[in-house]
Amino acid sequence: MNRRRFLAVAGATSLAGCTAPFGPEESSRLDLTVRNDRADPITVRVEVVDAEGTTYEDGSDRIDGGVARAFEVIGGQEGRHEVTVSGDGFRGQLAWNAATCRLFDGRVRVTDDLVEVAGECVDQR
Repeated sequence: MNRRRFLAVAGATSLAGCTAPFGPEESSRLDLTVRNDRADPITVRVEVVDAEGTTYEDGSDRIDGGVARAFEVIGGQEGRHEVTVSGDGFRGQLAWNAATCRLFDGRVRVTDDLVEVAGECVDQR
């Protein structure tokens, strides 16, 4: 199993445009951007698990108001993977199938009133 801690990068730039060549047996990768559009800082918890319960990421980070953070998580090679981004009073979830998607781009935007989530497979197997 290939595990890697998430990489938090300050700024609003997602790593989704940077793709490396993957083989059919390569792990899947999640490029996640979490944006805090609230005035005050938030602490987010990012958890990535697969359908069998394997945890690929479980960490937290503080994001100032008006700032985005990028997270990169290496997942497994097959099956459903789910990312949950949560904090005090909010929660957003996205999922992808690692057997058909090598690189999944996820975006979570947290405002005072709602949590917006969007995602797409940007590199299919």
